[in-house]
Amino acid sequence: MSESKPELFLTIRETACRFRSGELSPVDLTRATLDRIQQTNQSLRQYVGIAAARAIETAESVERTWRQQPEPELVRGIPFAVKDIIDVEGLPTRCGSAIRQDVSPATRDAVVVRALHDAGCVMIGKTVTQEFAAGTLSPPARNPWDATRVPGGSSGGSAVAVATGTAMTALGSDTGGSIRNPAALCGVVGLKPTFGSVSTVGVYPLSWSLDTVGPLSRTVEDAWLTFAVIKGDEPGEAFGRGDLRGIRLGVPRLYFFDHLEPETRAAVERAIVDCRELGAIVVETSWHSAAAARACAFLINRIETVAVHESLLRVNHVDLDRLNPNLRLRLVAGQFIPAGVAVQAQRARTIVTRSIADYFSANRLDAVVTPVSPAVAVPADAPWIHIAGKAEDAANAYTRLTQPFNATGQPVISVPCGFSSNRLPIGLQIAGRPFQERLLCEIAHVYEQSTVWHQRRPPSLRPM
Repeated sequence: MSESKPELFLTIRETACRFRSGELSPVDLTRATLDRIQQTNQSLRQYVGIAAARAIETAESVERTWRQQPEPELVRGIPFAVKDIIDVEGLPTRCGSAIRQDVSPATRDAVVVRALHDAGCVMIGKTVTQEFAAGTLSPPARNPWDATRVPGGSSGGSAVAVATGTAMTALGSDTGGSIRNPAALCGVVGLKPTFGSVSTVGVYPLSWSLDTVGPLSRTVEDAWLTFAVIKGDEPGEAFGRGDLRGIRLGVPRLYFFDHLEPETRAAVERAIVDCRELGAIVVETSWHSAAAARACAFLINRIETVAVHESLLRVNHVDLDRLNPNLRLRLVAGQFIPAGVAVQAQRARTIVTRSIADYFSANRLDAVVTPVSPAVAVPADAPWIHIAGKAEDAANAYTRLTQPFNATGQPVISVPCGFSSNRLPIGLQIAGRPFQERLLCEIAHVYEQSTVWHQRRPPSLRPM
């Protein structure tokens, strides 16, 4: 496949400049995006539904606005995709589950989708999610860097859409790492905002106390611009920071660096050196509550997932048998967790949230940096990670380093930081202070712009 449409890999700001100059039109961009979907979806299966007619109609309306208004919103005319647990009016929200194949179309947009519509973005289609967003593999979607491997999950389809140029930005959700994990494995940027900062109205829940909606995009600035829209804020001026002087970055080696593939470790260590060379003050200091944070997030997730599907468990065993085996086991086993554990887990969450606030304060940190995942994308037919002679289920491994920050609720971003010897992406995780997404994205942007990792394209998109 030839990468004959370079406009599909422009940034949002570059696209707006071309719209403004007349070099590119929203309709042409939308048609090129739809064409790319036709070229890639059969092999990578990132989309479960394409809204082609609606997208063209929206693009035509947006094009008229670009001609009539000298300074329309920066994101106007940008194609975006939506994870299929998020409502889009007129389309079914099937959540990747056989038991929802006949569900009626949504009667209204989720709040985040409506925000993008109102800003003039063009909804292209709905992307693959692992069933009910409960997992890290996202079948049947495949990794664009190697179609025999998983894209990560549960927002895997959205990550593949962005990586392949079949959406400029996409919505995902993150309950235990489901934005950051696929972003890292597919070589794109994924932003999990502060818990509660973005509306989840119109989003099918996995765990009410942890679910967070955020963007997957090709660059940090694109993720920031998308986040600003779905949060209902003005994005403000373009990032102006050119280095990391004055920024204090913590490196919590205990827990986060304990069990990594050597190439992942090397890439993250190199990124830390790069940040130091960009002027950051790197503070080697561990956060001792990381494992406890992961444990309480794990328990809250399991307990609330059972509550979400209570009616299914109580009355409809036929439908229960139609779930994928891992999700069925999660639900059945979760019923046996004692009620008191839920209370204890929420109390533990309060403690670990206070713990990381103290950790940031005591070390005067602006952010911490860790790997996103202990390993690169695994084969779809053998989802196990092998490190130092030990095998670990990918479903567990891919949330091991992300889930602590779901317990604490702070904003976290995944940004590409290298590739393995078999040319698979590796991600750097940067966690910031609550509600400080702007500073977090500025830090990630400076690092990103000092490297070339975000400029690489999957092999199927390079000229033949």
